[in-house]
Amino acid sequence: MAQRTFSIIKPDAVRKGYTGAVLAAIEQAGFKILAIKKASISKEQAEGFYYVHKERPFFNDLCTFMSSGPLFLMVLEKDNAIADLRKLMGATNPANAEEGTIRRKFAGSIQENAIHGSDAEETAAFEIGYWFAGYELI
Repeated sequence: MAQRTFSIIKPDAVRKGYTGAVLAAIEQAGFKILAIKKASISKEQAEGFYYVHKERPFFNDLCTFMSSGPLFLMVLEKDNAIADLRKLMGATNPANAEEGTIRRKFAGSIQENAIHGSDAEETAAFEIGYWFAGYELI
C-alpha cells in the first residue's frame, strides 16, 4: 500500500543548483511527487516546524539556515516511502552517507545536508499538514 512522506530540498542544495538532480533521484527511486512548492520561509515558520528540537543546541542555527533562502517543500508517495526516502537521502552527516545517496552527492556538512525527510508516519502527518492544505494533495 502506498505511503506518504514529506521532504524538503534545503536552501544549500537550491543555492548550489542541485534541485533538478535531487528531484531526478527521487523520481528514479520510484517516488510519485504528489505536491511540490518553492518557498522562502521565515525563521518563525522554521521554529514551528522544528519545535521538537527546540531544546537542542543546534536549534537556532538550524532555523536560521532553513530560513536563509528558497527551498522546495514536497509530499512524496510510494510503497514504504518513509524508509525508502531515508535510505535514498543517506546519513545526516554526508561524510558517513553511503555512495550514491543524495547527501553523499550533494551535501556539504551535517547542517547543510541538502535534504530533509520524515522519520516516522506521525512525523510525516504533522510535516505534511504544516506546509500543505488538504486540497493541495489531490
